[in-house]
Amino acid sequence: MIASDVMVRDVITIGPDDDVAQAAKLLVDYDVSALPVVDKERHVVGILSEADLLRRAEIGAEKRRPWWLEAVTPASVLAMDYAKSHGRKVSEVMSEDVIAAAEDATLAEIATLLEKHRIKRVPIVRDGKLVGVVSRANLIQALASTPVASQDDQEGDRAIRLELMDRLGKQAWTGFGERNIVVANGLVHIWGLVYSPEEHKALLALAEDVPGVKGVSDEMIPSY
Repeated sequence: MIASDVMVRDVITIGPDDDVAQAAKLLVDYDVSALPVVDKERHVVGILSEADLLRRAEIGAEKRRPWWLEAVTPASVLAMDYAKSHGRKVSEVMSEDVIAAAEDATLAEIATLLEKHRIKRVPIVRDGKLVGVVSRANLIQALASTPVASQDDQEGDRAIRLELMDRLGKQAWTGFGERNIVVANGLVHIWGLVYSPEEHKALLALAEDVPGVKGVSDEMIPSY
């Protein structure tokens, strides 16, 4: 499998000129630990994570050092800490060192990035533009969807997933594209929260209607 087989396409993002308070609200509302920061053309310019917001002055958590330690701390570090604590715009708080991967990166390569850099998710980019995200949870979902298909079967699975994601994106009754779908050997595994019995039934019906689907494994979690 490659990144495009498991990535979430409808990614919650924030802009570099948006308010930090708005970013914090998105993190809470969508229960995510980080937000890719994108410009108007969807180029990834940074990542804003929960860790970037831990030392905020508003909650009295800004970093304080003894005077003797502050005296020997480089000015650049002190400046960075101040920006993290007091910055009002996302660009003043975000991390600019973005660890990203291409759509054709293997899941082994993604796992290595997650482990090496101790991060929870990797933005997936095409020509520098955000097209999805692969998280640790997505890798576990892929593991749970084994056995691994042959090369020919993987191509068929990839076509099924693309068709299914496209159909989901056209439906006004669900935001399920924010969750995830894994296809293995023609079997569609649907993961994530679902918000009503009606949406639950409709998602199953939509998946079953896609050409090539041999069955649907319902991994959804009802929140109703």
